[in-house]
Amino acid sequence: MSTASEIVAAVGGPANIRSLTHCATRLRFELNDASTVDQAQVESIKGVMGAVPQAGDRFQVIIGGAVSTVFQEINSLPEMADRQPMSDADVKAAARSKARGKVAWLDAFFEYLSDSFRPLLGVLLGASLILAAAAVLDAFGVFDFQSDSKAAPWVFLDAMWRGVFYFLPIAVAYNAAKKLDVDPWLGAVIMGSLMTPEFVRLGSKIYTETTKGSGMFTEALRYLETTCTKNVTLDKEFCTVDIFGLPLQLNDYGGQVFVPLLMVALLAVVYRVLKRIFPENVQMVFVPFFAMIIMIPITAFLLGPVGVWAGNAIGGGLAWLNHHAPIIFAIIIPLVYPFLVPLGLHWPLNALMLLNLDNLGYDFIQGPMGTWNFACFGATAGVLFLSIRDRDAAMKQTATGALAAGLFGGISEPSLYGIHLRYKRIYPRMLVGCLVGGVTIGTLSMLFPSPDGISGVTTGAFAFTSLFTIPVFKPMWVYAVSIAAAFIVAMVLVIISDYRTPEQKAAARRAAEPAGAEPRVIVVSDVETNQARQWVAALGGEGNVTSVEPIAETRIRVEVVDDSLVDREALSRAGLVGLVQVGDRTWHLVAGLEAAQFAEGMRRRLASV
Repeated sequence: MSTASEIVAAVGGPANIRSLTHCATRLRFELNDASTVDQAQVESIKGVMGAVPQAGDRFQVIIGGAVSTVFQEINSLPEMADRQPMSDADVKAAARSKARGKVAWLDAFFEYLSDSFRPLLGVLLGASLILAAAAVLDAFGVFDFQSDSKAAPWVFLDAMWRGVFYFLPIAVAYNAAKKLDVDPWLGAVIMGSLMTPEFVRLGSKIYTETTKGSGMFTEALRYLETTCTKNVTLDKEFCTVDIFGLPLQLNDYGGQVFVPLLMVALLAVVYRVLKRIFPENVQMVFVPFFAMIIMIPITAFLLGPVGVWAGNAIGGGLAWLNHHAPIIFAIIIPLVYPFLVPLGLHWPLNALMLLNLDNLGYDFIQGPMGTWNFACFGATAGVLFLSIRDRDAAMKQTATGALAAGLFGGISEPSLYGIHLRYKRIYPRMLVGCLVGGVTIGTLSMLFPSPDGISGVTTGAFAFTSLFTIPVFKPMWVYAVSIAAAFIVAMVLVIISDYRTPEQKAAARRAAEPAGAEPRVIVVSDVETNQARQWVAALGGEGNVTSVEPIAETRIRVEVVDDSLVDREALSRAGLVGLVQVGDRTWHLVAGLEAAQFAEGMRRRLASV
């Protein structure tokens, strides 16, 4: 049976699948009844890195980079032939009709932000790797990456990655419109109108006028009905032009992401009103027509400048914090990201990175963010080490794929969803790695400031923080030392203290045993049998003990009906080394190296009555 067939069967078969979509690493199921899904069975399938049950009847299966292939294979199965897969927009529209939390509108808002960016992950990653290759060539002295006078071949190389970021507003507008059930091309065209050569030319220098006075010739640059002022803080020139008596602020919208998000939010309202006004047989013509003549001026005169001002204000506030308290900024970013990424709330910060690149020519957020990513990958490396040591084939497969996606692609989701969110012990250890990385990058940046006076570690382009993109950051050695510190600390902490509870380790060992292995024979002597009988009596008797399970090498896990019946002194008199209550009606008996024999003796005692 193929991986696709096994997944469909494990989630309840085609009849239980209401809809199926996918993101960068996960299959996203909408099921009729998610309670019937056996998560352990799903996670045991070859190629599956983990599974994440969600609110309602939503269920996600983590595949990694091959998710698109598995998605196509599932939809190509004969048993799925009668199903028509829903688009992301269809699924999300259905999801919006359900309450997803105490504040449903807030869920919808962050989902809007996330889904406007998520489909672009692939092209952003591709551009990031092209940029990394250019940075490596710069590091080896092949050409000057930052030069404004590069030869034509290197200008062409720049165009290969800059195109993704310059036209990002159009792509974001397309995704955002699709998310809100608006014709996505309408959103793209409205945003694209502010990036045409004609719009850009409104702020261009039109001609040079030469005048003669006092025997001298003077040249003056003239603008066509355009007035320009310079913002010294941002080192940028802002111009306005008179359009039918109204002042239009001219902005370079290349790389802007706040503007399309604002524009599409209003477009969705206008679009729905227009569809109610016009009959269906003329909507194809008049809805786009009126939407364009309404939204293009509103975006150009109002939403565009507001989006630029808002982005500049937020970016300026973060820049102020980075300049005046760089070590605090360097600590906050990596400690916040681990909680933003699982919720999809990191995209607004990613948008600010792009805005910084547009306004300042560099970004200062990605450096500290990289320490969080490598702390995440370090924790995954620790899990991989333990899975190899313990011969846990399933976890070894999951951790290997997640670590490869992280180190070479800069993608943290396979690690988070496949491992970290499944084992609660990992996050505290990973956060220590984030803290160490943040302190390191902040301290080194203060001790060895950049010659150009810019605080912190910076980069000149948007880059996924992987091994390949290390050369993109300046100072490169500060960034490299910081991410290495975060990686090593998180990895070592996970290896030393493990990522599993004793119960999870015991379950993993049982699952790792071959199906046809010889049964383990435990020989219990009369002494151990007698002592086990005394322990059962001290725990409240056979009627009070409901479960006995040997864990680790020296302990026995016991569940009881009534904690008050457990007699600590009697257990001590009966030769028990130690007793720890680990939860309500749950106790650990420290029994020594013969724990398995004592546990078997207790089980036999319970079975005999």
